[in-house]
Amino acid sequence: MGEISGLEHLAPVTAAGTPFSPTFGASAAGSFTTEPRTGDPYRYQTGFGNRFATEAVPGALPPGGQNVPQKCRYDLYSEQLNGTSFISSRQSLQHVWMYRVRPSVAHRPLQPMALSPDLEACFAPQNPNVHYTPLTYTWGPLDIPEASQSINFYQGIKTMGGRGDPTIREGVAVHMYAANASMINEAFCNNDGDMLIIPQVGRLDIQTELGRIMVRPGEIFVMQAGIRFRVLLPDGPVHGYIQEIFGSHYELPEMGPVGTNGLAHPRDFEMPVASFDIDESKWTIVHKLTGELYCYDQAWTPFDVVAWHGNYVPYKYLLEKFVALSSSMKEQLDPTIYTVLMAKSKWDGVSLTEFAVFTPKWATATNTFRPPYYHRNMATEIGGLICGKYGGSAREQEAGGLTLEHSYMPHGESYEAWVKATTTPLEPMLVGVGSIGFMLHLSSHFSVTKFAMERHNTIKLQKPEFWDNMKGHFLENLAEVNKVLVESGLPALGTRPA
Repeated sequence: MGEISGLEHLAPVTAAGTPFSPTFGASAAGSFTTEPRTGDPYRYQTGFGNRFATEAVPGALPPGGQNVPQKCRYDLYSEQLNGTSFISSRQSLQHVWMYRVRPSVAHRPLQPMALSPDLEACFAPQNPNVHYTPLTYTWGPLDIPEASQSINFYQGIKTMGGRGDPTIREGVAVHMYAANASMINEAFCNNDGDMLIIPQVGRLDIQTELGRIMVRPGEIFVMQAGIRFRVLLPDGPVHGYIQEIFGSHYELPEMGPVGTNGLAHPRDFEMPVASFDIDESKWTIVHKLTGELYCYDQAWTPFDVVAWHGNYVPYKYLLEKFVALSSSMKEQLDPTIYTVLMAKSKWDGVSLTEFAVFTPKWATATNTFRPPYYHRNMATEIGGLICGKYGGSAREQEAGGLTLEHSYMPHGESYEAWVKATTTPLEPMLVGVGSIGFMLHLSSHFSVTKFAMERHNTIKLQKPEFWDNMKGHFLENLAEVNKVLVESGLPALGTRPA
């Protein structure tokens, strides 16, 4: 056998021992986007926290190494939007570069609009429209506006309560919304903070400066401050919830010992691709600042961004994709184990808010009180139900409604639920089938608006006699208790120590 020259001895061989040449497979032709699906005609980029680059016309983005060329291709205007300060750490920096037909600065003068009595953003105790109270509240869904009224998305927002103030960039507000009209030639921009929108009835077809997103009940949508958008109603009247945060942005919770693959997967968050209109009709842009509304007119659409790149971009998430965890043997985990998104406060180790979702899961723990245990919590708990039936017993919660348990106030299940939970044989059980609920954990006290206390269409007060049948069964065991005490060398109950 002759010698092998060069590097031929490193060439791959077949099973028969003869060399073969590798065959080229394929290279990706573009970045991944999702396919349109039933009820949602749009494509999306994926990945929470990613930095995206997208163009509706090839070549609209400037080449790498430059964001502001002397002249953009196609004579577009370059414009940057910052969601964090310039000197933020690279890890926390959020911004987007847009390349648009006209810059957003080109508009008529800003004008104040009429005050909305049901919209609040400042929750200082000095505000006569809010009240800090320890009372528990339960509300039903907002009424859908009458057909004789035309109420669009931002007009249908009703503030239920909150804490803090957007001027100090610290705090949170909780709203409900009900609307029956699409926004035509009108866009909305929230200068106060980021909005987590939770549809309960009806799809929201949301056009943003960065692209289009269809949000269905069972999905959540985050709209960052300063980005203009409009909401169309393809299914007619809508109802849902909004949590608004001031001075912070939503992020995924740390995983810790959970590891790599639990909770919400980053790849399941969907962001729009660049999409623009050519429209030179009159448009009105409405801004919200400290709960008050201002507007200006312009003679062309605000949705004219041909290309953009960055990470300050709205996104949505399908809640049924959440990987719910549950104790497999004993005890129960704190509800924060169901956190999808959270926002940090100004205090290390304390969140501003956590958004948790309750989807179907197996309950398998043995010798355990399975319902939520009786507790008092430093956090305020606000619960909502997107679909299905509420599994608890202490509230009359219905789909589309809202509940409020204040900081440090006691709560838990009814006496009847306690009896059942302490006597029923425990077998593995699939719970929450056909239901999606959520909880907002707010690490603070929470004020309630006059609208929520007085003008909401369905206020469900606690029944005065609800807890009257709660038994102190310990008192039925006093003979056994005294026996144990005496056998332990301790005085019986009611006996003063010598």
